[in-house]
Amino acid sequence: MSLDSITTSIDEGVSDFVEPIAAWLGEVVFYSVPVAGTQLPLIVAWLVVAGLVFTGWFGFVQLRKFRLAIDVVRGKYDDHGAAGEVNHFQALTAAVSGTVGLGNIAGVAVAVSIGGPGATFWMIICGLLGMATKFVEVTLGVKYREEHADGTVSGGPMHYLPKGFAERFGATGKKFGKVLAVLASAMVLFFGLFGGNLFQVNQSYAQLVSVTGGEDGVMGSSAGALFFGILIAALVGVVLLGGIRSIANVTSRLVPAMAGIYIAGCLVVILVNVTAVPSAVAQIIEGAFNPQGVAGGVLGALIIGFKRAAFSNEAGLGSAPIAHSAVKTKHPASEGLVALLEPFIDTVVICTMTALTIVIANPASWNEARQGESIGGVTITSDAFATVLPWFPYILTFAVMLFAISTVLTWGYYGLKAWTHLFGRSRASEITYKVVYTVFAVSGSLLTLQTLIDMADAVLFMLAVINIIGLYLLAPIVKRELNSFLDHVKARKAGTEPEKRDEEPAKAL
Repeated sequence: MSLDSITTSIDEGVSDFVEPIAAWLGEVVFYSVPVAGTQLPLIVAWLVVAGLVFTGWFGFVQLRKFRLAIDVVRGKYDDHGAAGEVNHFQALTAAVSGTVGLGNIAGVAVAVSIGGPGATFWMIICGLLGMATKFVEVTLGVKYREEHADGTVSGGPMHYLPKGFAERFGATGKKFGKVLAVLASAMVLFFGLFGGNLFQVNQSYAQLVSVTGGEDGVMGSSAGALFFGILIAALVGVVLLGGIRSIANVTSRLVPAMAGIYIAGCLVVILVNVTAVPSAVAQIIEGAFNPQGVAGGVLGALIIGFKRAAFSNEAGLGSAPIAHSAVKTKHPASEGLVALLEPFIDTVVICTMTALTIVIANPASWNEARQGESIGGVTITSDAFATVLPWFPYILTFAVMLFAISTVLTWGYYGLKAWTHLFGRSRASEITYKVVYTVFAVSGSLLTLQTLIDMADAVLFMLAVINIIGLYLLAPIVKRELNSFLDHVKARKAGTEPEKRDEEPAKAL
């Protein structure tokens, strides 16, 4: 029996068993209502409304404190001797690597095909709103993180929901929070294995096959798939063994590199077609407000744009606080401010660059997709690059590989924290998880398991319902933490902060 027949049998067997469950769960989580000729998923409205509420509650913190967030990332307000494992910049890049992935490339292409160029405008708006939500959840992640005896820390919704509820609502709140913590851990773990790992490897392998001769090419065989899976698994396994410090060391170099390569590629396409830039910008703005611009009208473009942005930056889902909680700081809101940069990088910058590149290049595949043809999002983006130089898709493939590896690494850490919350922090428990995770990485190049991937998406967004309810109830604590950090900043600027004087002995040593 060949490897192809074995994997096909597994795919079919899993699909037959899981498909009814995945279909039901998807219908519940992504339940949509008709709005002006298009469908609005209620989960998207849930995420966007949260962004609006927190934007108003914290007085447009994403705009007013954007410069302060940059200063914190640069280390201007570092706390010497603070608990934690990584600095602000490393925590940011680790979290960004978990959100910047194939959705920024393939998902955006699908969005501007279904919603037209105007979807880009609403992606940007949703990204800006998501910055406020990310600020709230990450502040809570650091506030209620658990510091272990070996110097490592754990954070995320599995920690701030029970601890925060206990602080605000007493014993009853603590019991309810513990139940939510178990559910949150299970959801993060499930998505980490299938969405953050298997899917990323599967899609990056598919892109590699497409640029190396397809099914008949050097990587098109089952042996090539197995080699690719083992290679990715080995790389991921080695980094995972080092924990968040190792992951952060890799992502602090990988994220700027991959973002730089991808944005540079987009800029080349844009500059070659520089005369088309004004027209493309006009299409984006007109398409956002012109009811005739796209099927479903202005609301159609708005919903598609919001949906892509919400699915891309993960604001409100509770995943990013897991990485940010490892930061070295005594002020939780400092990392909350750093985290608000995440949706800006992911959605406002990278997603917008993808959309602008496609609209400006105007590849034939994009126009066919807008007419209803079934064309993959990666193909559309790849074709946009190819309009400049035929070999440009290889740069895209390299970017896809970097995006996929960084996402697999970060979700490996997220899954580990969920696993240890459920099964304990023993060495045997952690090693068991890391072996399971690397096996899933190998499987990603061999198996499709589309039904499980669809189910993983539904599970993660189900977590958003639980998480955002917690954010609403714990927002007053975030307000208090923000005021505390702003007082700290004022004191540092005035030279009256006690911690400022503590630096002198440290330097002398």
